[in-house]
Amino acid sequence: MDDLIEAARDVQDRAHVPYSEYRVGAALETANGEVFVGCNLENANFSNSLHAEEVAIAEAVKKGHRDFARLAVSSDRRDGVTPCGMCRQTLTEFCDDELVVVCDEGDGDVTEYTLGELLPNTITQETLE
Repeated sequence: MDDLIEAARDVQDRAHVPYSEYRVGAALETANGEVFVGCNLENANFSNSLHAEEVAIAEAVKKGHRDFARLAVSSDRRDGVTPCGMCRQTLTEFCDDELVVVCDEGDGDVTEYTLGELLPNTITQETLE
């Protein structure tokens, strides 16, 4: 199994999901090979919930990283979950279209996308200018 998928799976145990009971883990690899993980953290009002991908990228950015190579996403259901639209937009703020997104299908199977495939024609700083 890919080490990045394994890291995404491992962090799922720390998820706080009393409402959906849907655990998600994410592992974000920097260009120099450092890995930052995140898990989903639900809140009773739902709008304050944090997604695993957001937590992982926040950890990496907090440590000064801005160059990323791959993101792995896994749910406890091994259903090939992809980042939601909000997370895709957040990733676009820090990653280019070529970021590889690896989605865990279970039993060693993965589906790979690029961020550009998942979210074409994004809103960027250039779009706003």
